[in-house]
Amino acid sequence: MDADRSGWPDDRGRPPDLCYTSGVDLSLSPEEEAFAGEARAWLAANVSRRPEFESFDEGVAWDRAWQRRLAADRWVGISWPSAYGGRDATPVQVALFNAEYARAGAPQPVNRVGINLAGPTLLAHGTEEQRARWLPPILDAGEIWCQLFSEPDAGSDLASLRTVAERVDGGWSVTGQKVWTSYATVARWGVALVRTDPEAPRHRGLSYMVVDLSADGVDVRPLRQITGESEFNEVFLDGVFVPEDHLVGGSGNGWAVANTTLAHERGVNFPFKEQVVHEVYLDALFRAAEANGALGDPVIADDLVDALVGLRLLRTHNWRTLTRLGRGEEPGPESSLVKLSWTSMTQRLSTAALAVLGDEAPLWPAPTGDEAVGTWQRQWLWSRAAGIAGGTSEIQRTIVAERMLGLPRG
Repeated sequence: MDADRSGWPDDRGRPPDLCYTSGVDLSLSPEEEAFAGEARAWLAANVSRRPEFESFDEGVAWDRAWQRRLAADRWVGISWPSAYGGRDATPVQVALFNAEYARAGAPQPVNRVGINLAGPTLLAHGTEEQRARWLPPILDAGEIWCQLFSEPDAGSDLASLRTVAERVDGGWSVTGQKVWTSYATVARWGVALVRTDPEAPRHRGLSYMVVDLSADGVDVRPLRQITGESEFNEVFLDGVFVPEDHLVGGSGNGWAVANTTLAHERGVNFPFKEQVVHEVYLDALFRAAEANGALGDPVIADDLVDALVGLRLLRTHNWRTLTRLGRGEEPGPESSLVKLSWTSMTQRLSTAALAVLGDEAPLWPAPTGDEAVGTWQRQWLWSRAAGIAGGTSEIQRTIVAERMLGLPRG
């Protein structure tokens, strides 16, 4: 059985089984085909395998260099206005580029929070001065960004956060603790959701600020994960000064601004790329199952088919998102459906992978230097976090129930 080895785009420059979905013609225009071809050619000429590094900092240095190469030819933030270094790319072009990027096996840009979350939020809510200052260094990884939202007692219930910003001369003094902060050890800036009015209703007393992680009072502590890595961190803020002009969207409007960030995290850029990445994963998994005879096991075969169906569902969600973006609509609560679809898909696929490995499933890390050994195990460990990162699945279901279905709270 083939997991879909025809590729996307195919030699006609269009997704072969997605050209007609729900009666909508999704075939590509000549301009879109030319764009996909340009991206494919650039990636073929420039992508190289990311080496393994002994230290996190060495890896980040290599990743910065790779992102600078992308930015030099304007292949980062391609949907951004050209005035800020983007390409004014349409939603279809963004989807095509993400597909080509994933199929090329290109290394992920190191400044993903800046590109996918902070940048779009600044474009939507920032002042012209804020955009001019912060957007250009995002693209070439000159300044890496992180996201300071979750707290030890405010993860799924983000509005209960306790980090407080008090007014001082020229700005704010911020005190509190954030957690699960990716790349905080190398980030210069963090987008932070903080409480500026303790007396206001909890959603209305929040503000969205840009915090300088090199400022006095910032303490970053790495957290060791079950994968053995320390990408996540705790961030302690002790009287950290944030200038007035680092407030984004106005005082008390933090919840609305943060929802722009969260919508982009859950349902816009990330799922398009992950769809194609997992198509590549599943194709490799089918080949492995064929090679070791696991495909003859009806239980494993069913697991692989379930993963394939999950991928097709994610495709459908992504094309619906693309349609809305093409109409100029901002991401809304529908992004929670996409997040739920991606979570289910990646967990099913990763569980199926361990079933295919059989007796090799416990091997971690590779005892013989075989780089393939440990890859699926690491993917499985990461998939466990999919129902938590970007908002738990329980919260996503609540959003769907209340904001889409109109069900009563409680």
